[in-house]
Amino acid sequence: MQKDLFSTSRITGLLYLGLALTGMFAFLFAKSKLYVEGDAVATTTNLISNQSLARMGLSAELALVGFQALVAVWFFKLFKKTDMFAAISLTVFGLVNAVAILISNAFWLAALLLALENPDIANNANQVLVLFNLHEVIWIVSKLFFGLWLIPMGYLAGLAKMPRFLGWFLIGGGVGYILSAFMSILTPGLADVNELITIPATIGEFWMIGYLLFKKVTATGK
Repeated sequence: MQKDLFSTSRITGLLYLGLALTGMFAFLFAKSKLYVEGDAVATTTNLISNQSLARMGLSAELALVGFQALVAVWFFKLFKKTDMFAAISLTVFGLVNAVAILISNAFWLAALLLALENPDIANNANQVLVLFNLHEVIWIVSKLFFGLWLIPMGYLAGLAKMPRFLGWFLIGGGVGYILSAFMSILTPGLADVNELITIPATIGEFWMIGYLLFKKVTATGK
């Protein structure tokens, strides 16, 4: 039993690591090289001239969807005997977030295809930017469910006797992501504050990945 649990935690950690790495490449690297907020011509030009990077970014984001769905299911397998309700909540919120990212990925792909099908940038740049903007706004509003998935994760980490501060970082980061989704809508001028409040989530997630990979999880019931 303990050996099976140990293997489950390792698989969960590897899937979570895959989620983190594909997300970093797609969102922090590829997209940042292509998308120029508010500049339709520059964004369209970047998609055309950096088609390979765009396709790699798209592929990484699609892989992210797969990792998000799988790690949500494996977290349920890991924590179902710790607290069934919290484990189901964690899985459902993770799967909803995966669907949201899948939809955003489709808009990025549509933007790329439109840019490549009609090389006359002056005629289709605005449409390309609209599609890429849809990709961006879906990422923004999906922060709600990403935050919601971190809260039960932090709660379960505490029940499973993981380090106390790991649980608090995850819960605090989850609240931060939820606030970030609303702040992006209500106070768009506070972008720096918006990014700052999600830092605990990043710390908590990489800590959780490391713990799952290198420590033995004791997923006991309440």
